[in-house]
Amino acid sequence: MKLGVSIFPTDKTIDPGALAAAAEDLGFESLWFPEHSHIPTSRETPWGGRAGAPPLPEMYWRTYDQFVALMASAAATSTLKVASGITLVAQRDPIWLAKQVATVDALSGGRLLFGVGYGWNKEELAHHGVKYTERRALLREKILMMKELWTQEEAAYSGEMIELEPSWSWPKPEQQPHPPIIMGGAAGPKTFAHIMEFCDGWMPIYGAYEFVSKLGEMREAAELAGRDPATIELGVFNAPRDVEKLEELRAAGVTRAVFNLPPVEAPVVLSKLEKYAGFLDKV
Repeated sequence: MKLGVSIFPTDKTIDPGALAAAAEDLGFESLWFPEHSHIPTSRETPWGGRAGAPPLPEMYWRTYDQFVALMASAAATSTLKVASGITLVAQRDPIWLAKQVATVDALSGGRLLFGVGYGWNKEELAHHGVKYTERRALLREKILMMKELWTQEEAAYSGEMIELEPSWSWPKPEQQPHPPIIMGGAAGPKTFAHIMEFCDGWMPIYGAYEFVSKLGEMREAAELAGRDPATIELGVFNAPRDVEKLEELRAAGVTRAVFNLPPVEAPVVLSKLEKYAGFLDKV
């Protein structure tokens, strides 16, 4: 099982490059950064969209730009995979996003993992001109457009929501045909349909959603879509710090587990990182 770590990269925590270098030295496979463009202070949507959730921590509105932080991490390392965990695709411009993804992948020597998700904050989405009910369909079309930009010398796309007239766009990603696209989020028919159509993996948050019990449905969805279920890489965010539970996940087909790091000062983060490194020889 490949082990990685995730942290909210903010102006109040460890430098992304310093964390990346430490993670690589200890033997971790990947470093993941989530993102939020901003958090509207109205706070109408509860944390994660869950009624009764605790107050939202300030790390959500203090994050660095995701791809700038990923590039800083790539520049400080040589083998560590740098990963978006996750990118809020619906609220991003797909032409610029395609270029950002391709640029980081090209300059890192093909080390980017592109984690994507739908988003949960209705006000944040609205500030980007996105209706909450349309975010899934919009994510789908934007990724399909980006695939054209990554793989075609003259890219074009025509969907129900967005269009791209024939255009040139470089750089192309180092990884061919593009970096792995990994879907975050809960299991469900629509999510599974999207995974089968345009993703290479599925990585939900461990403990927040049903996962192992849904793997049968995921594999059925793959077969119905004409895909080999084995081509869908399985992973979890917020991996359990328990060898037995990690072994259970591996037995279920999970090949990547990502531990959460606290968004605090460097000494605390590095101490936690070394503690998690103890699992590298156990799973």
